Amino acid sequence: MVEDDDRIVVGFDKADDAAVVRLEGNRYILQTVDFFTPIVDDPYMYGQIAAANSISDIYAMGGTPLFALNIVGFPIKDLPKEILSKILQGGADKAKEAGISIIGGHSIDDKEPKYGLVVTGEVSQDQLVKNSGAETGDAILLTKPLGTGIITTSIKNEQASAESISAAIDSMALLNKLAGSMLIDYSVHAATDVTGFGLLGHAAELCRNSNVAMQINYNDLKFLPGTEQLAQQDNIPGGTKRNLSYASQFTHFAESITELHQLMIADAQTSGGLLITLPQHRVDEFLDSYNDKAPISAVHIGNVTEKSEFLITVL
Repeated sequence: MVEDDDRIVVGFDKADDAAVVRLEGNRYILQTVDFFTPIVDDPYMYGQIAAANSISDIYAMGGTPLFALNIVGFPIKDLPKEILSKILQGGADKAKEAGISIIGGHSIDDKEPKYGLVVTGEVSQDQLVKNSGAETGDAILLTKPLGTGIITTSIKNEQASAESISAAIDSMALLNKLAGSMLIDYSVHAATDVTGFGLLGHAAELCRNSNVAMQINYNDLKFLPGTEQLAQQDNIPGGTKRNLSYASQFTHFAESITELHQLMIADAQTSGGLLITLPQHRVDEFLDSYNDKAPISAVHIGNVTEKSEFLITVL
C-alpha cells in the first residue's frame, strides 16, 4: 500500500471485502480477487461457485461489478481439456448472470486445478458500505445458511447425501446480487460476506472496525441440510478447526453451545451469504422484501451491542 496515496479509500489494512480507490468526483473503483481448488465434483458447478464467490466482495460493499478476469491453474497434460472448458463455461455463465463479461485473464500449468476471478466494480461515495459502520443496537442479518465447509468435506469423504450436496451447491452458486442491491435502500450500516474465516471470523472483523460487539443467538442460525449429522461423522475441515481455535480468543459461548455446535458456527464457508447490520426498525422490511424474491431466506441472527470483554457472545 502506498501510504501517501490519498486516492486509496480502503486498503488491505482494514480487512474489508475489496480495495476501494477514488477516481473523479464521488466515483470509486472496487477491485477484488479470489480463487480456490475444486470443492465439488462437477467442473461446471465448480466454475459457477468460484465466480459467484469472487463477485460477492463487490456486492458486500454496495457496488456494481463491471468486468472480470480469469485466474486459472490446470494440469493440462494430466486432465482432459474438456474439464477446463466446463470450468470456464461455468464461470462465464455466472458472470453473465451478474451482468458482466470476463474479458481476459491468466493461466498456468499447475498440478491441481485452481479457478477464480479478478473482479472490478464501481460504487458512488454515498453508496459505499464498509465493515466499519455497525452501530450499537443494530440488528444482524445473514442471507445464507452455514455448513458449506462441512458438506464439501463430506463430499470428498463420500458421506454427503444427495440432498446435502444439492442444497450446498445451490447456496454457493447463488449470487449475493439481490442483497447487495438492497444495502442502501434499507439503511444498512455495515456488511461483509462470510467466507473462509467463517461467521465468527468475519463478524469479529466487523466488530473491531466498528468498535462494537455482537450477540448471536444459536437457535436463530440456519444450517444446510445434514450439516450437524455430517459434523458428527467428523467431516470437519481443517480450516473450520483453525477458525474455532482463533475465534475462541474473542468469543464467549453459552454452556448450552456444545463443541460440535461451536465448530458448526465457525465453519469455513465458500461463497457464503452477506452479514449485514441495520437499524432494528428496518429488519422486517428488509426480510420481507428479500425473502419474497430470494430462493434462500435471510434470517435475523442477533444484535450489535456495546464493546465489551468479548467481541462476540453466542447464546
